Amino acid sequence: MRLLITRPKDAAMSIASALSARGHVPVIAPVMDIRIRDGEPLIFEGVQAILATSANGVRALSQRSDRRDLPLYAVGPQTEEAARTTGFHSVHSAGGDATALADKVAAELDPTKGALFHAAGAETAGRMGETLRAQNFVVQSDILYDALPVMKLPDIAENAFRENLLEGVLLFSPRTAKIFANLVLEAGLAEKCGTLHAFCISAATAAALGSLKFARVAVAGNPNQEAMLALLPKEID
Repeated sequence: MRLLITRPKDAAMSIASALSARGHVPVIAPVMDIRIRDGEPLIFEGVQAILATSANGVRALSQRSDRRDLPLYAVGPQTEEAARTTGFHSVHSAGGDATALADKVAAELDPTKGALFHAAGAETAGRMGETLRAQNFVVQSDILYDALPVMKLPDIAENAFRENLLEGVLLFSPRTAKIFANLVLEAGLAEKCGTLHAFCISAATAAALGSLKFARVAVAGNPNQEAMLALLPKEID
C-alpha cells in the first residue's frame, strides 16, 4: 500500500522504515512541526524519575540536561528507543498511552521517594500529572517543545491526493487527525478520502477525523506503533 505518514519528521522516519520493510510505500507529509524551546539547564534536585510521553520530549530534554543516571519511564517503544539513543540506561516502557504510563509509575514507584519530572510538550503537560498527583506524587513539569500545525497540506500529500496515488493514511493522535482533517477540507480534497483506508492509533483519533468519509477506518488494538502496523495487510498484491 502507498501510505501517507502524518507524523513529525523524526518519528515519521522510523515508521517509514518499518513500512518499507513490510513492502509498503511510505509518503512522508508531517502535519506538525516540532520546535524545541531554549532554556536554562534542567536541575533534577529531589527527582526520582523522569517521565516521557513522546520521543520529542526525550530529545528536547537531552538538549537541556546532561543527566542520564535517573530512571526514565517512557510511554511506549518509540519513546523508549529515543531515551536509549540519547544515553539513558534505566528505561522502562509502558507500551501504550499516557494512562498506561501513569499506571506503571504508580505501581512501581513510591511517592515518598522523590518527585517525578515530566518532559512535556505544550499539548501534553496536563492530564497525566493530574492523575499522579491524585495518588500523592509530586510531579514537576517544564514545557520543552511545541508541536505546531503546518499552515497547509504538504505539497507531496496534496499532489498524491489529486493524482489518486494514496491507498491509506496513518494517524497517531487525535490532534494529528484533527489537523489532517482540517487541512484536507481546506484543500478541497475531502472526496478523495472515500477510497482511502484510515489507520488510527485509538478510537479518539478516529473520532477526530470528523466529517471525513473513508473506505475503511481501522483502530489499533493497543495505542502503539506495533499495533498500528498490525492493522496493515501482511502481503502486497
